[in-house]
Amino acid sequence: MMEKIQKAMALGMAATLVPVAAGAQDKVEASVGADLVSSYIWRGQELGDVSIQLSVSLSWKGLSLTAWGSASWGSEYAKEFDLTLGYAIKGFSVSVTDYSFSKGTNFKTGANIDGKYFHFGSNSTLHVYEAQVGYDFGFLAVDWYTNIGGNDGLKEDGKRAYSSFFALSAPFRLGGLDWNATVAAVPWETSFYNGGCSGFEVSEVALRAAKEIRVTQSFALPLFAKVTWNPATENAYFTAGLSF
Repeated sequence: MMEKIQKAMALGMAATLVPVAAGAQDKVEASVGADLVSSYIWRGQELGDVSIQLSVSLSWKGLSLTAWGSASWGSEYAKEFDLTLGYAIKGFSVSVTDYSFSKGTNFKTGANIDGKYFHFGSNSTLHVYEAQVGYDFGFLAVDWYTNIGGNDGLKEDGKRAYSSFFALSAPFRLGGLDWNATVAAVPWETSFYNGGCSGFEVSEVALRAAKEIRVTQSFALPLFAKVTWNPATENAYFTAGLSF
């Protein structure tokens, strides 16, 4: 669960962890990155304050494997470690992500627990397994995410919610900056998002602007600023970050 600052946000992060469309390169390619963010906002929810977010990924012929982690300055926030296996071809992408947390609420028992990485039982795990499918038309990207296992939210009747999230995002250029507008929603009842959803809820309306800060003739730091509104929880956030 993560706000991923790099455009390779294909997993790494964020944030959104979804693989970007890639060509079918013949050689294995590797990348490593680090992001510093003023706060960690994920799908309209606050998961951390000032955070360092690291990623490393391997890709080959459209396949990608990414490890991503986030640690916040405040000790009250959980540390996060994600693994994503994805495939992308042209505008189409599909992925499976294992999100894991150092502490949090187990939705089945309602207990706040410390997350042990190798605890996978439904009463003790803080792993969340999510499947993603999407298509990027260039002027508009459409993504659907559904929890398929692990510490998923519940419906009011106690059954697994298969918690889902649907996002539309559109890039554009204005005033010399690269922008991205996002509208996203939770489609049905779940305790996983927004402290509990009774049905369809618009959970994220966001506007992001990015530019490169030139440090030397050959080196620049990507900088972004983002405003996020969550109509469901009536919260708003302003965040900024740098990528290295």
